[in-house]
Amino acid sequence: MSIEWIYLILAGLFEWGWPVGLKLGKTEEATNWYWLSFAAVTMIISGALLMLAQQVIPMGTAYAVWTGIGSVGAFVLGILLFKESAEIKRFIFVGLIIAGIVGLKLSSH
Repeated sequence: MSIEWIYLILAGLFEWGWPVGLKLGKTEEATNWYWLSFAAVTMIISGALLMLAQQVIPMGTAYAVWTGIGSVGAFVLGILLFKESAEIKRFIFVGLIIAGIVGLKLSSH
């Protein structure tokens, strides 16, 4: 696995941080600047790593994998941290996202 793929995977993992930060950053009671700052920092790191990955990995592939990793992570964190729905049909459709990520990796040069 090339360094660019490692950058891309890390970018996808940092992508998990900003939806969590935004979710926790604003409540009916107050604005939590710690969590909003956390969201901003993870967005910047994620974007910078995506930029590095795209030096070698085609943009369309990199973007699809990046958003896929982010989507799957946000889905799992939503269930674990925020008690979101864990219906089987949701897992089936997330499985399709994972299949797409794997397919893009296997078909890239």
